Amino acid sequence: MTESGTSHMLRSYIAPGAPATRCPCDGTESPMRIEFGFTPRWYHQRCGVDFGERWHRDPIYRRESLVAMRRALNEHFPALRLGGADLEDSLGNLDGVHGALTVAMIFGIPGEYYADNWPDAVQAYLSDAEVEALDVPNLPSIPVFAQVLEQMDVIEREYGRIEGYLNWQGVLNNAFRLRGNGVLTDLLIMPDLIHHLFDVITRTMIEGMRCVYERQRKTGVVVRHATISNCVVNMVSPEIYREHLMPYDQRISDSFEYFGIHNCAWNVDPYIEDYARIRTLGYVDMGLESDLARAKALCPNTRRALMYTPKALASKSLDELYADLSRVRRELSPCDIVMADIDHDTPDERVIAFAELAEKTLDIPPNET
Repeated sequence: MTESGTSHMLRSYIAPGAPATRCPCDGTESPMRIEFGFTPRWYHQRCGVDFGERWHRDPIYRRESLVAMRRALNEHFPALRLGGADLEDSLGNLDGVHGALTVAMIFGIPGEYYADNWPDAVQAYLSDAEVEALDVPNLPSIPVFAQVLEQMDVIEREYGRIEGYLNWQGVLNNAFRLRGNGVLTDLLIMPDLIHHLFDVITRTMIEGMRCVYERQRKTGVVVRHATISNCVVNMVSPEIYREHLMPYDQRISDSFEYFGIHNCAWNVDPYIEDYARIRTLGYVDMGLESDLARAKALCPNTRRALMYTPKALASKSLDELYADLSRVRRELSPCDIVMADIDHDTPDERVIAFAELAEKTLDIPPNET
């Protein structure tokens, strides 16, 4: 692929049992590609997978559960083949390890694990003095990161290639887990302190990604991209994002060949102009309330994605679903539809109908910008 094609683009990627992240496009993506994702509770109910601490620390157990999860997907959605063709080609991988808590745990925030859910961070926030004392740690000496390195050794020994992705989150997301809601007041009354925190988080994310990617490269798995999650960006104004947070997103982007931004299912309108200025943006997602046509115009060479909420999937009529998907087709495509966090009580028939409606919209010509 050439740079003028899709070589810099990323698409939504949701591994079974893992939170959403992104992976490189391969050029075969449908103009209305759906990435389905199911909650751990869905898998716990359907095939008994236990997502407790062992799932996150034992790559052999996790690989066994991956086979079971892929089998359940194919049994419930045989026409969609969401679990893939060959279940036994499932390799040991890093997908979903510690959910969204890797960086928080590196800085000492404990995680709580559940049989039917992703892990959650304990609210043990850092004091002013602890933030002031922060620096990028020696990652191999940090217990949680050292254990990830051990997992990679096991994966290489058992399966050869170290596939998958840790979820590094974003600078503000990680700052919230380290500091709580106080991070917002810090921006106003202690900007030097909070910028020190942002700087340390940014450098740690970059160093951690490089370390993991280099270990994967030695097994033939080449990862060149970084993505960040701005799930709480809607809690700050676009001016605050531009002044206080965008420079850190830019630093992460500049450190890797390809880059994407997860904006979550919020209205992207206040931030999309700034996102579009961050180098060659390979991915950006948004909620249905966004001005989709404007996002497409500002990011014409970006793989765009619409985050469709599980509540809308479960509660809207089929006509309403089709109207939403038709609008996305006209105003945003080619794009992904990220249908994540489908819970155990959503009927399988609703998932199948959603896929059929999206396929039907391909007869609608997209608006050109």
